[in-house]
Amino acid sequence: MEERILAQGCREGNDAARRELYDRYAARLTAVCLRYAGDRAAAEDLVHDAFLKIYGAFDRFEYRGPGSLRAWMERIAVNTALEWLRRRNRSGIVALDETRIPEPVAEPDSREIAAVPQQELLRFVAELPEGYRTVFNLYCIEEYSHREIAQMLGINEKSSSSQLFRARALLARKVREYLQTH
Repeated sequence: MEERILAQGCREGNDAARRELYDRYAARLTAVCLRYAGDRAAAEDLVHDAFLKIYGAFDRFEYRGPGSLRAWMERIAVNTALEWLRRRNRSGIVALDETRIPEPVAEPDSREIAAVPQQELLRFVAELPEGYRTVFNLYCIEEYSHREIAQMLGINEKSSSSQLFRARALLARKVREYLQTH
């Protein structure tokens, strides 16, 4: 079913369209939520919450061409994950680690990164401390600016930049260690 027709069916409350939407996008949204939660069970709970929000928000969805439905749903999933992180930390912001400064390691080049299986790379990201992982995902994958990340997380831009630097340093170390042992 075409995205536009699928979205219209969901907007009208058609259960078959909702089921197809879930079947088509649940795995993708689980991967998105897993990047933030770092835990499969939590990610699955977040996907459930995200789909409830998605189903309830179709009156606000505007089809803008191929891929717009997926992008809209991913944004809702990311926002759901960020809300969950804020609730978990009760202070309203994602916990940042400003104390540990990783020793610098040369970032691997694209050839070296390609030598590491994707599942391993995803595991490396999932193992990052929460603040590092959150900023890394928002900046490198969702392509938000440090200003936007700062607003989303209730932090300043320098903290966002610092968390990204630290995340990249830890990931570089993990990739180098992986390459030395495999």
